[in-house]
Amino acid sequence: MGFLDFSKTLQNWNYAFDEWHTPCAENDLQVHRKFKYEMTAKDKSAGFDFEGEYTKIEKFRLIEYKLLDNRTGSVHFEDYGEKVKITEIFEPTKEDSESMQKQWCQNVIDNFKKYIESVE
Repeated sequence: MGFLDFSKTLQNWNYAFDEWHTPCAENDLQVHRKFKYEMTAKDKSAGFDFEGEYTKIEKFRLIEYKLLDNRTGSVHFEDYGEKVKITEIFEPTKEDSESMQKQWCQNVIDNFKKYIESVE
C-alpha cells in the first residue's frame, strides 16, 4: 500500500467502536492540506467531525496536525523490521474525559492494525 493511499482506505478502519463508522472522509495527506472525517454512530444518535490541517509530514515516520479548534496532535511511526509501532499524541478536548479519548484513539489504531494485516 502506498503512503498516499491512506485516504482511500480510511473509512474501512476509522472507528473506535463497532457501533460507529466514518461515512465520509476527505484527506489530502500533504503539508498545509486538509483532512475531515465525519465520525457518526450507526444509529445516528451522535457524531462529530474531526477536521484540521497537516503541519508536518515525514514519510513513514511522522504526521503532525492542527485541528480547527487549534489543538495539535501527532502520529509517530517506529520501524521495527517486521513490525511498526504507532504512537498518537494529542491535546484532549475539555468536553470528554481524557481516559475516554485515549481509549477512542487506541481503538482506532487497533482497527488500523487489523485492517493493514488483513490486506497484506
